[in-house]
Amino acid sequence: MSRVVAFVACGFTLAACSGTAPGLDFLKSSPPTAALRFESVPPGAEVKVAGQSCRTPCELTLPVADVSATFALKSYQRQTIVVHSEGGGVFSTAQFAPNPVHADLQRGVASAQPRTRSKTAAAKPRANSTEAPDPSDVPEETLLPSYANAR
Repeated sequence: MSRVVAFVACGFTLAACSGTAPGLDFLKSSPPTAALRFESVPPGAEVKVAGQSCRTPCELTLPVADVSATFALKSYQRQTIVVHSEGGGVFSTAQFAPNPVHADLQRGVASAQPRTRSKTAAAKPRANSTEAPDPSDVPEETLLPSYANAR
């Protein structure tokens, strides 16, 4: 009988140890966080970093790790700046470098790709023109039967 009681007691002890102890959450380490400041010229750019965003000049508190900050402002080119983490050893606190993160935004430039007319746009005569399009310039699948025979 005493063996059965001892066996049951050991079973309860093991079951209690295998569960999580809610009072021991303070032992879990969370990643260190630090404030990271963002500035831009011109001000008012939207900064997106690690799932958070703000408008410059601003500051976000983030887990210290290597991240990319993307600055965007209407009529300006996007700019992405990589921010590194430093420190975090036994005797030093973790921090970001550079801090503050500064972006000099450049005015947007026209796309380097030439503009081309779509096939359907090429098949339609212009509204102010009385001339029909030249059949040799129009894709065959968009031609009317009379133009298709002209080829």
